Amino acid sequence: MIHALAYAKVNFGLRVGRLRDDGYHSIDSIFQSVAIADRLTVAAAEEDAVVGVGGRPVADGFGNLVFRAVKAVRDRADSQQPLHVSLDKAIPAAAGLGGGSADAAAGLAVAGRYFGVSREILDSLAPELGSDVPFCLVGGTARVSGRGDVVTAMDGLDGFSLAIVVPPIEISTPAAFHRWDELGDPEGLCIPQRALPPQLRDEGDLRNDLYPAAVALAPELDDWRAELEERWSRPVLLSGSGASLFGFFIDSDEAAAAANSVPKGARFAEACDLVSVGWRMTTEP
Repeated sequence: MIHALAYAKVNFGLRVGRLRDDGYHSIDSIFQSVAIADRLTVAAAEEDAVVGVGGRPVADGFGNLVFRAVKAVRDRADSQQPLHVSLDKAIPAAAGLGGGSADAAAGLAVAGRYFGVSREILDSLAPELGSDVPFCLVGGTARVSGRGDVVTAMDGLDGFSLAIVVPPIEISTPAAFHRWDELGDPEGLCIPQRALPPQLRDEGDLRNDLYPAAVALAPELDDWRAELEERWSRPVLLSGSGASLFGFFIDSDEAAAAANSVPKGARFAEACDLVSVGWRMTTEP
């Protein structure tokens, strides 16, 4: 039996290019792993199973990304060993925090250890599972480009924390990109360089080009952003396709105070520190 933590990611800006011939958009973003984690357990079994906490069903059943990842590794290992996969979700779904991708990356890592499959093979499988999976397999701080498959590690960031809020909204990533195309490839909401933590100022202004598309799909998202900016007295940015919103704070105490000030109704509101990995093995289930 092997246990692992799968960490969420936040986008520090997201610049989107036009639709490519392969059906994906080119992107340019800084991805950062944060201390919100799903828990994954993989164990030998008499028959395949994928369950949530307490044996509850997981989204999409055997089509869930985490099981698809584990099965992909098992297939490459040419094994028929049935597996019991348990997933304890803490990362909000449909929030732009990469929960499914984080689970898939941890699933690759755990299954790789279980079946003795090389990291090179895991790296080759990651893009087949999703655009964010290659980053989540690496984690930490990285510039991500291409369709998400080009991951360039950066020096780790520290010296600040985030307050992350997920409004009572769910936004589909494919729907957000499709709406962005329909809107004519607009540039997104921008946080000016001067309002960023010093460690990020060399990157220039941060903007998320999917913000107009997300607001077109869920207009109340802009109300939540405006409310948070007023309460927090600082710019608030969207992560990925949303609907998660975040602000930069000096430390975890300041971020926690900000998260505690969030209006009722949010699906998630917490202070989050940065972490240097996308997943890690743990001895605790």
